[in-house]
Amino acid sequence: ENSVSQQHSSGLQRSLKNRHLQLIAIGGAIGTGLFMGSGRTISLAGPSVLFTYMIIGFFLFFVMRAMGELLLHNLEYKSFVDFAADILGPTMGYFLGWSYWFCWVVIGIADIVAITGYTQFWWPDIPLWLPGLACIAFLLVFNLLSAKLFGELEFWFALVKIIAIVALIGVGAYLLFTGFVGPTGEKASLTHLWDRGGMFPNGLGGFFAAFQIAIFAFVGIELVGTASAETADPAKNLPKAINKIPVRVIVFYVLALTAIMTVTPWDIVAPNKSPFVNMFLLIGVGAAAAIINFVVLTSALSSANSGMFSTGRMLYGLSKNKLAPEAFSQLSRNGTPRNGLIYSCALLLSSLFLLYAEGDVMRVFTIVTTVASICFIFVWAVILITYLKYRRVRPEAHAASSYKMPFAIPMCYLTLAFFAFALYLFSQEEETLIGLIATPFWFLALFICLPFYKKRMKQHLALGLAAQSVR
Repeated sequence: ENSVSQQHSSGLQRSLKNRHLQLIAIGGAIGTGLFMGSGRTISLAGPSVLFTYMIIGFFLFFVMRAMGELLLHNLEYKSFVDFAADILGPTMGYFLGWSYWFCWVVIGIADIVAITGYTQFWWPDIPLWLPGLACIAFLLVFNLLSAKLFGELEFWFALVKIIAIVALIGVGAYLLFTGFVGPTGEKASLTHLWDRGGMFPNGLGGFFAAFQIAIFAFVGIELVGTASAETADPAKNLPKAINKIPVRVIVFYVLALTAIMTVTPWDIVAPNKSPFVNMFLLIGVGAAAAIINFVVLTSALSSANSGMFSTGRMLYGLSKNKLAPEAFSQLSRNGTPRNGLIYSCALLLSSLFLLYAEGDVMRVFTIVTTVASICFIFVWAVILITYLKYRRVRPEAHAASSYKMPFAIPMCYLTLAFFAFALYLFSQEEETLIGLIATPFWFLALFICLPFYKKRMKQHLALGLAAQSVR
């Protein structure tokens, strides 16, 4: 019993090792968007999709650097919600924490939709609700057991994704060098990147249209911050994980998509199928399609698993700060936020209704991912705004920091301008517009609930100040 009470007093466990953190970071940066959505981004943007991923990766690296400096300047912070609440005030913490939780519930829904699509590959006649239900039950059990088990599961899920992408790049290179001729009579060639209408075959309009799914491919990149609260040595492990992000973006996104487009010209890539599966079908390996389908299935499971980890932790943190119902701050005997996990899983069941309402997996996926992308842009923007204020009010903390953000102030403003532009782009496409119109209702709901929590926050702050004066 003693160890349990110690866990309860210390809260969440720092049981994730560096290998877990590194792979959670990679797993977070290779989302379902790459496997499920890259066919659509390629058909919209053509070869210029490579620039899309580079540009988004470039700006998000600076968001991560800002987050890294803020988290390390005070190791009491468990996530970016803590530093936003501390520096911008508890109301911002409330909006940020709940929105981040909502993001991951929405992503979980998108993943369940994707998983349903992937299972239809093997069992075309399976009822739509069955795969989703099985997946939710499986992940809930794993996440309730312990943070270490989550890390272990995520480690293997991410490893499968990495091996698949490396294999895809390898196969692409092999087909390129052996002069492979596809079923359409097209020879694999690097020239496909520019000889079919140039790098921007659909103009700037097509290039910008690809941004929504490309942004969604990066969501979860900030998971390093949530997970770092549970690593043994954040001061060493967090910078390591963040600094490797740019290399990973280039390897996993740019090289993988280059491999796809040199073997299958961009205008032959099917927008509603995973080009990863298609690539292996081209070599005539029938089983490879099943293998890749298994990979994309684990990718979606990995993303849903990360989401579940985050939602439980977010509700726990919000509840500790009196910004969410009391019940969410209770930990299980294993030190996992049980009630938050169960509540989030219950909401994931709504994905099953969406599938029945729409019937078209890809359309549901696009609408749901737009909502998630917009909420994530809000989260990333708040991290930068917090950083700007931190530089103003705590210059001495920045001066003492061992992990300073490069080109800090100008890059914050530049990245915020980029996010504003991305939101404008969402209004240009019909499916992304639906998501853009739906998202403000979430913030409205939060605003309506705010007064209830304001009262609890005031009591909490008063108690905290009283305790300090006693000390």
